[in-house]
Amino acid sequence: MLLRRAHNLVCYWRDGSFVIQNYLAGPEVSLAPVAAEILAAFSEWASVDDVTASFPDSDPDSFRAAAGELHKYGFLVSAEDGDRDAELAETWQTWSPEATALHFSSKDADYTESAEVNEDFRAGRRTALFKNYPDADRILLPRSPIDLDASFVRTLYQRRTHRSFKQVDLPLPTLSGLLSMVFGPSEFLDGQDFGALMKRTSASGGARQELEAYVGVFAVDSIAPGLYHYNCLEHSLELLDAEFTREQAAHLSFDQAAVGEAAITVFVTAVVERMSSKYRAPRAYRVMLMNAGHLGQTFALTATALGLGPFQTLAFRDSELEDALGVDGIRETALYVLAAGLPDGRGEPHYTAGLAAFQKAELYPSKEQRR
Repeated sequence: MLLRRAHNLVCYWRDGSFVIQNYLAGPEVSLAPVAAEILAAFSEWASVDDVTASFPDSDPDSFRAAAGELHKYGFLVSAEDGDRDAELAETWQTWSPEATALHFSSKDADYTESAEVNEDFRAGRRTALFKNYPDADRILLPRSPIDLDASFVRTLYQRRTHRSFKQVDLPLPTLSGLLSMVFGPSEFLDGQDFGALMKRTSASGGARQELEAYVGVFAVDSIAPGLYHYNCLEHSLELLDAEFTREQAAHLSFDQAAVGEAAITVFVTAVVERMSSKYRAPRAYRVMLMNAGHLGQTFALTATALGLGPFQTLAFRDSELEDALGVDGIRETALYVLAAGLPDGRGEPHYTAGLAAFQKAELYPSKEQRR
């Protein structure tokens, strides 16, 4: 059997131990530093016996056993198990190893087992929320009068993350408008050497528009429940799975009730090569993540303006979600989960209460104060 060193390895020291991790397959193993020498010898396809000959001072049986362990952990791959390794090397090559290691080593985090809030934080030992420079000279800015009746300002201050929804159907025009305004094209531009470019209402680095929307429809007038892909050019929903349910959506998001109750759930993915084909440096991975954040904020504000309650989360089961969407997790990978429905008002702070607090604190003057 021929073996080769996996493309997706990182090595580092932790607590005095030499650690090797295959960030695609997941394992992180402490080994003797000599393991790096063995891996270096398998830079090309070779048999264990051929490589053993390059280590004349090693016991052949011990060397074969060591190579077998490295293969078991996925640090060495065979032709039979190397397809996914090769796909990753091809698709993410311009961003590797920096972006690739971060993305794949942080996939499939178990939110049900990990403590997201540590005890020191709960006990009050927290980093300050605000930063200032006590010794710096200050210029106090004017409290500019803002028309708090303006629809845009009202939308900004009405935005809340909603976690419970009325179990009623959304009107079809509401869903249509939400998808169009958030994910659809707002304009097409002549990019000259870069070809025709599509703009959205959200910022997108280089107008590459690498983000795709998959919509779980659960309660919308005139649309059968199921999983759809939003074809933004055609402004249509393409049915992928008519059996996709609320329960599945919730499970894929670590059983968060908000995802299960929402009228729609939008799974946002990234088609990696749309971005990496233009921007070759690994820093572009940051741009891709920020683009998802821009789009998520536009979703939240647009949903609010339409009278919906938005919800967003990064807690999802990466590989299971990608399987459900029918994407490979390498060329196209899941990034974000968004949801919306008609809020039922339970536990949600009311906009006017927040407004009154602002006015009481004199952050913004009332209409009477402005006269």
